[in-house]
Amino acid sequence: MGLLDNMKAKLGPAREKVSDLAQRHGGQIGQGLDRAAKVVDEKTKGKYRDKIHAGTDKAKEAVDRLAHQGGDAGTGPGAGPEGRGGDEPGAGPRTPPPPTS
Repeated sequence: MGLLDNMKAKLGPAREKVSDLAQRHGGQIGQGLDRAAKVVDEKTKGKYRDKIHAGTDKAKEAVDRLAHQGGDAGTGPGAGPEGRGGDEPGAGPRTPPPPTS
């Protein structure tokens, strides 16, 4: 067994656990990301708003990909429809940025 196969075998259970957590708590993770983005946006007085929201959207997409991977050992970014950047069916609408005061 090669080094890469050995590492895959050891990381398999962790990948399954992360996927399970993303499935069960994806909504809470998304809400936490939104709250964090709002705080950072307020602290920077909107100077980096576009970058903050782009990063938040990418983080949410990553959580969605993890949630949809399940226990598939051969999947990863770019391996299937999840890796296309958010155009998978059932992804739902993106949340708009929080209103500014």
